[in-house]
Amino acid sequence: MTSRERVMAALNFQSADRVPCDLAGMRSTGISCFAYPRLVAALGLPPRRPKVYDTGQMLALPDLDVLDALGLDVVTVEGTLSNAFEQPERWEPYDFNGRLDALVPRGIRWEVRADGTIVQNDRSLMPTGAYVFDVEHAGQPLILEGDLPRPDLAAARADAAAQAFTAAEIAGIRDVLQQVRRGTDRAVFFAHGKLYGNLSLCACGGMGVFPIFCLTEPELVTGLHEIVTQRVLANLRVLLPVIAEYVDVLLLCADDWGMQNGLIAPPRVYRELFQPFLRRINDEVHRLAPRMKTFLHSCGAICEALDIVADCGFDIVNPVQWCAGAFTPAQWKARAAARRLALWGGGVDSQHTLPLGTVADVERQVHEVVPVLAAGGGYVFCNIHNILAEVAPEKVIALYNAAHHVEGRGVTR
Repeated sequence: MTSRERVMAALNFQSADRVPCDLAGMRSTGISCFAYPRLVAALGLPPRRPKVYDTGQMLALPDLDVLDALGLDVVTVEGTLSNAFEQPERWEPYDFNGRLDALVPRGIRWEVRADGTIVQNDRSLMPTGAYVFDVEHAGQPLILEGDLPRPDLAAARADAAAQAFTAAEIAGIRDVLQQVRRGTDRAVFFAHGKLYGNLSLCACGGMGVFPIFCLTEPELVTGLHEIVTQRVLANLRVLLPVIAEYVDVLLLCADDWGMQNGLIAPPRVYRELFQPFLRRINDEVHRLAPRMKTFLHSCGAICEALDIVADCGFDIVNPVQWCAGAFTPAQWKARAAARRLALWGGGVDSQHTLPLGTVADVERQVHEVVPVLAAGGGYVFCNIHNILAEVAPEKVIALYNAAHHVEGRGVTR
């Protein structure tokens, strides 16, 4: 099977020659740019500057020879940026105050303070010794006194109108996806901010505030969700007919519903205030591009909400964080498989085993978990969320090698 055939067979719950594997199909299945050079060296590949395509989470865009060495089945296209072919005009060098000789997207403003803290675009900070950028309160302060920050629906409508695709944008996206499709037999994972159906994270001050409005002013929330939904539907209708034949998986929503031990809000909130809108968006994708699979990224202990995810019309859920909450990998699989909902991720406990365990611990857990999650199809393998800076390359190689050996195929290196 080609990589694309392998991924699509799995997502359609059909038999494949082995479990398909991903690294950096999207920004929550990736690898830290600090860990990436060590991985390149451990694989015996020529050294190179990592391409730091996410300069907040500090994620590297994996090169094709790394995908080859690890036996990976997915390439990414985010907007018009891809790892399926070289785009030297998109990058410029930056060394992060001597810490990392890297390439970054052109046009970012950098400042280094006297104490070594790096400031990005006058907003986010990376202190000396840190591995990611952040802003105060993660940009979502919890307001404990006074009035809650209410959304301005007029401003939301204006912002939605400003996010309409232009003809030039559509042509540029189409041209990149055509080139990717011609150049690879890997599955193509596409993401674009103007297609995100995120309904909560960035609204009303973030996770600390938005659930309160869901409980106290649901009509306000439905008004906001309608604006987002209309914006996404309009953009889908002009873009998908042009790109449908080039895209296999579409990131449609990255909206965390879970905490470490349970859901952020009661299930009825998601059913009443989220599901109707997300269902309309998913239905439109499947109408316009019947072969394309829609992808939800939602962190945390959301196993009890998998029926809602399926009823929203999503084909895939990620990151399968079974180490959060009280549900086992087998329970995640049973709930998802019953609704023909594919799982993408969940390959190893990323909070304990991967960062703190040995290589043998990583291998053992992959051999325990992957056969459960992959049984009957409906599974793509990767870590639960991103591979962090401190993770040794030997563990990364062991992670994928173990996944391949579940099906009797090891990594060649």
